[in-house]
Amino acid sequence: MSSTPTPAGLARFNALEPHAALAALRRACASTAWARRLLAARPYATADDLYAAGDAATAALTAADLDEALAGHPPIGRPEPGDPASAREQSGMAAAPDGLRAEMLELNLAYQERFGQVFLVCATGRTAEQLRDAVRERLGNAPERERATVRTELGKINRIRLARLVEGEREED
Repeated sequence: MSSTPTPAGLARFNALEPHAALAALRRACASTAWARRLLAARPYATADDLYAAGDAATAALTAADLDEALAGHPPIGRPEPGDPASAREQSGMAAAPDGLRAEMLELNLAYQERFGQVFLVCATGRTAEQLRDAVRERLGNAPERERATVRTELGKINRIRLARLVEGEREED
C-alpha cells in the first residue's frame, strides 16, 4: 500500500453519498453495470485502484452493457450540446473544414449502418484527420474485431474521465 495521500478529488468521490457517486460514475460511462461495479468497490485508496477497477468493469461488460455505454456517446464531429466533456474530447473536430466535417458525417453513417452502433474512438488529442482515418480503417474490421476495438476505446475514454474525476476537475471545464 502506498503512503501517498489520497488525491483530493478521489477523497471527495469516496465521500459522496451513493446516489451522487453513481451519478458521477454514469457521467464517466453510461453503463449502469460499470458504474455499480465501481461504486461497490469504494473507497479507493489510490487513483490506480480506481483505474484498475474501471478497467476490470469495462472488461466485464456484457453485450447489452456495452450497448448501454455506447448510447452515452455522440457521433464524432457532433458532440452533445451542453456537454462540455463531449466537446472537450472531440475538440480535434472543432476547427475541421466543412468538407472534412461532411466526410466525417458520411463515414459515421456508414459505420453505424455496418456495425449498428455509434463509431466510438478515444478522440482526446486526435486531429480531425486522425479521427477520419480511424473510422475509415475500422470500417474494414470484422464485427467481432470491431466490438473488441470498441471495448478498448471505451476503456481509454473511461480512464480519461476517471482521471478528471480524481483530479477534481469540474464538469463545466
